[in-house]
Amino acid sequence: METIIVQDTDEAVLDVLTLALQMEGFEVFSLTDINGNFLDVIDEVRPHVVMLDYKLHGDACIEVCHQIKGKYPHLPVLALSCNSNINQEYRINGFDGYIEKPFDLSLLYKILRKYIPKH
Repeated sequence: METIIVQDTDEAVLDVLTLALQMEGFEVFSLTDINGNFLDVIDEVRPHVVMLDYKLHGDACIEVCHQIKGKYPHLPVLALSCNSNINQEYRINGFDGYIEKPFDLSLLYKILRKYIPKH
């Protein structure tokens, strides 16, 4: 089963996103924060994709993305954001892609399938 780590500070968004991903057949490991050693979580869960909440300027999220890419350069990391300029910021900050909030489920699945092809 394909596994996704999803981090979002808004528990309601995290709950909906987790349910939507599970309905599509993904195993979901959800977190509300990125405190502590996020790389330990990746070591334990071994996800196919990581989705991080890119909040406001995204400084903490960017730092975690850089840590992930330093250790796992081929692991796709996507920014989740309601920032209007995320389409310009995601790549320069090291992310492989982005998902705009509020998210359209069919687009969400399409973006994820770019990184995790269906068997």
